[in-house]
Amino acid sequence: MHTVNMFQAKTSLSKLVEAVESGREKEIVISRHGMSVARLTSIARQPVQKRIGVAKGCFVVPDDIDAANELIASMFAGEAP
Repeated sequence: MHTVNMFQAKTSLSKLVEAVESGREKEIVISRHGMSVARLTSIARQPVQKRIGVAKGCFVVPDDIDAANELIASMFAGEAP
């Protein structure tokens, strides 16, 4: 555990964040007037899940999907069909 005062934390925040992010420091305690007031730690990264193509093969898009575009646009404009 590494302790820095508020002035050091303000002037070297990027370096402190890099230290906890890289694992060089497990946590950094920030103090004000000699008293510990905050703790800087890393956050466990969430694994990125595959999102694009998750429904591939689950449904079929009909060839005439755009056939009613003008009707739908007129309905959004408040015009009667």
